[in-house]
Amino acid sequence: MLAVDGSGVLAGGDEETAELVRTAEDAGRAGAVQVLPRPLRTPARLLLAGVGAGDEAGWRAAGAAVARAASGDEPLDVLLPDAIAPAAVRGLAEGLWLGGYRFREAPKPPRSAAVTLTTKDATAYAESLETARVTAAATWLARDLTNTPSAVKNPAWFAAQVEAEAATRPGLQVTVRGPERLAAEGFGGILAVGGASATPPRLVELSWNPPHAARHVVLVGKGITFDTGGISIKTVDGMRLMKKDMAGAAAIIAATLAAADLNLGVRITALAPLAENAVDGSAFRPGDVITQWDGATTESTNSDAEGRLVLADALGYAVAELNPDVVIDLATLTGANSVALGKRTAALYSQNDDLARELAAAGEAAGELIWRLPLPDDYVEYLDSEIADRHSSPTQGAGSVVAALFLREFLGDRTDRWAHLDMSAPSWADQDDADLTKGATGWGVRTLLRWLALHRG
Repeated sequence: MLAVDGSGVLAGGDEETAELVRTAEDAGRAGAVQVLPRPLRTPARLLLAGVGAGDEAGWRAAGAAVARAASGDEPLDVLLPDAIAPAAVRGLAEGLWLGGYRFREAPKPPRSAAVTLTTKDATAYAESLETARVTAAATWLARDLTNTPSAVKNPAWFAAQVEAEAATRPGLQVTVRGPERLAAEGFGGILAVGGASATPPRLVELSWNPPHAARHVVLVGKGITFDTGGISIKTVDGMRLMKKDMAGAAAIIAATLAAADLNLGVRITALAPLAENAVDGSAFRPGDVITQWDGATTESTNSDAEGRLVLADALGYAVAELNPDVVIDLATLTGANSVALGKRTAALYSQNDDLARELAAAGEAAGELIWRLPLPDDYVEYLDSEIADRHSSPTQGAGSVVAALFLREFLGDRTDRWAHLDMSAPSWADQDDADLTKGATGWGVRTLLRWLALHRG
């Protein structure tokens, strides 16, 4: 593989390849790949990959495109230009790994052949490559968890996956609360949502607490392993992709495991409330009043607005018991996210301008798009209930905004240290696109790791 920048300048190569660049259409566009066959020569063909502006994003796009252009068992030798920055090498490596992803049970295997990076100073890029490897592996894990069919992926199965992954890494601790402990400790939202499933709910608490960590970050991820909509049942089309309704939990777990792999000096507690929102005689009903972990009551008139109920329990517990410096939750929470921002962009809500800017910048660097939306106090009255402390599913509109305002009610004195990412739309790709492969995207893992690296002490 050789790189071509946005001006059409070739990094390395001979006259024959330079001529191909001159005659190719849009050769320098990030992610564009030109193939030069070379019969009876070694290598047998060259891939000329466009890197656009030559920044990290351009190299990431080039890496992903090359991973798709080369067969999974075809070795690659990548010729790096002399002046390439470590960040660009990280982008290239992430693109190669992420573009080569395939779900472990899919008929087409993932990319497995060796990739050799040729450069004059290999040691200059060791840290970038290791960071890229860990980041890509964590994203693969989040994708695998999300792609797993819900006939396999129930709350107990997910909890077991976390325990198995944590057991391979020193310094991690896992606590799994089953239904009896959830009941004893008052996690009413999680129990209500998971009450109709043949597999009872769980709350997974994964902790990374390195010595001398200066900051404690709590990550909360929605973990609905399948969402029928409950009594307020979804349509067939609405239910088709609901195995992805735990993508937030997958992202925060994978990011915490990766933080341990990278030995980041920040304390992290990941909370994954896990439930299957099913339908039977014990399902919670529209009009039920649910007592959350913090003692507040919620009127639920739509059982398809279940994610905010499990998150409310986890957020209330986090604030009261864990003393976090920052709380960030990720959730495939609303279809309104897609209506407002389309398929590739997550909605960000926060009252903390610095935190919002940091997360947006981390997302941009990682290649995961984020757009901040408001938390208007005028809409808080939509949550008013005549029979409970608040209403979980108002019908006045602004669905993503109102869901965020509902969650904010459980932050206590931490409302100014909290961010909510509604990432329902970008958690799934309908087709291969740059570093995304069709299916689960693992959205949020890369953003969280970039942000956590800023606060590693």
